[in-house]
Amino acid sequence: MTPTTQLDLTPPPVVKTIGQRSLIVGVVFGAIALFLAFKRPEEFYRAYLLGFMCWLGVALGSMAIIMIRHLTGGGWGVVIRRLQGAAMRTLPLLALMFVPLVIAVYQHRIYPWAMPLSSIQDDHIREHLTKHSFILKSYLNFNGFWIRAAIYFAIWILISTLLSKWSHEGDRPDARDNTQRFKAVAGPGLILYGFTISFAAIDWVMSLDPSWISTIFGLLILIGEVLSAMCFAVVIERILFNYKPMSEMLKPDFVHDHGKWMLTFIMVWAYFSFSQWLIIWAGNLPTEITFYMKRLNGGWGSIGLFLVIFHFVVPFAILLSRPFKRDIRKLVWLATWLLLMRYVDLFWIIEPNFSKTITLTVADVVVPVAIGGIWLWFFFRNLSGLPLLPVYDPTAVEVLEPAHHHGGA
Repeated sequence: MTPTTQLDLTPPPVVKTIGQRSLIVGVVFGAIALFLAFKRPEEFYRAYLLGFMCWLGVALGSMAIIMIRHLTGGGWGVVIRRLQGAAMRTLPLLALMFVPLVIAVYQHRIYPWAMPLSSIQDDHIREHLTKHSFILKSYLNFNGFWIRAAIYFAIWILISTLLSKWSHEGDRPDARDNTQRFKAVAGPGLILYGFTISFAAIDWVMSLDPSWISTIFGLLILIGEVLSAMCFAVVIERILFNYKPMSEMLKPDFVHDHGKWMLTFIMVWAYFSFSQWLIIWAGNLPTEITFYMKRLNGGWGSIGLFLVIFHFVVPFAILLSRPFKRDIRKLVWLATWLLLMRYVDLFWIIEPNFSKTITLTVADVVVPVAIGGIWLWFFFRNLSGLPLLPVYDPTAVEVLEPAHHHGGA
């Protein structure tokens, strides 16, 4: 271990610089968002839900990928473990950021089930709520909303804390082998993540139209999160690739693996999306088709087609190229594009519940940027606090030893 421990694994100063600039952006856009919250509360809250789901997806997806790595092994996950760990540790901040959505329910904003029936303009939803009022109110109510959210975040933060604690031990010379501990948490953790994000997707997104149901919707949100998390890791590793130690640790084989994971997640996202559409189309039931009827009319269908082409077809074709997947300078552009497509995908899922025609408000841009600026500041703060690799962890050899061997060849 002596040669590997001599490598300076401290994050480069650019990490703190980007974090400070992100905070400035977050504060400036946050001030504008606060103004919109008072002047246009409906637009603000639905934009807030959009932005919150975008950045929550990066944090939860990062946690899921870390757990996948602990179960499967491989240097591809070790080299980005601290990047994704920094994203995962933003969950306490995101729990605090969830408060405005609780306020939205309390103030009878955006969620129809929280509004007086007389204020609901959609006749179909109003009739559905009237017909099934007892069943819906026993689940969709203010107390149930925030209590379940507290349980979700408690589970996520507990998993994150355990994974982070044992990862930090790998920075000490007397570190013990926590491989079995990681596996013991990762297996049940992935199952818990699947269940909790499915119910969270129902509570926070699907309930925007309480008359619509889909058993695969939670998985659709889940796969979008892990895809956005992998793309985010590629973007950050590209930034750090200009500096040591990432320039010495990140080998083409690892980049290739990250590209293959992106390809896998894109295909699964397309499979889940098509499966949901096919099942609902084949069933042709009034309680199920409302979701797609809203999103195929008023110009929303063009966004759906845009997602089919530029969230799946084009990225899928590009990622079939092996040289492209091995070049971080090229792969980062596609990763950035897919992060934007994740925003468009969530916009297509959320916004048609409020507007019959394509409508992009100022809040839809300002609020997600405000949330993102603050989130990125906290992320880079986490990232700057630890070495980019737990050098005394047994898995570190998968990254460091080959790098030193290659450097001496």
